[in-house]
Amino acid sequence: MNVSRLGGPTLSLYRIVIGLLFMLHGLSSVFGLFGGNPMTGKAIPVGTWPGWWAALIQLVCGALVLAGLFTRPAALLASGSMAYAYFVVHQPDGLLPLRNGGELSALFCWSFLLIAVLGPGSWALDTLLTRRRADAPPAPVAEHERNSVPA
Repeated sequence: MNVSRLGGPTLSLYRIVIGLLFMLHGLSSVFGLFGGNPMTGKAIPVGTWPGWWAALIQLVCGALVLAGLFTRPAALLASGSMAYAYFVVHQPDGLLPLRNGGELSALFCWSFLLIAVLGPGSWALDTLLTRRRADAPPAPVAEHERNSVPA
């Protein structure tokens, strides 16, 4: 068995799981689904800083990473938002994630950074779109451009 062929699909499965988990956090906080926000059990009021905006990033970036669409920028934004969450929300309560409750923020931060660096894997809309562009025939040159002489 050639295990080198498993890299793309394995990265895709990793991306899909991380994106889904992140999106579910966003759904719980934005819409109050799945038991609502972990702190209140309800949806976060629209526009509340920073909670609602963080939840919106979780929802949108999680969905994009899950689908593998605009994967690198979405993963980079998600990673940055989790770094912000760790250093602003959790780190003041102690340095170690185990002591300050920031394990999820740290794990999501590094997971999304890994996805941003390595890309979406072989099962992603980004990969499909890149292949389609590469396989597309070149655009035809207009007749008058072919016959004109450069000045």
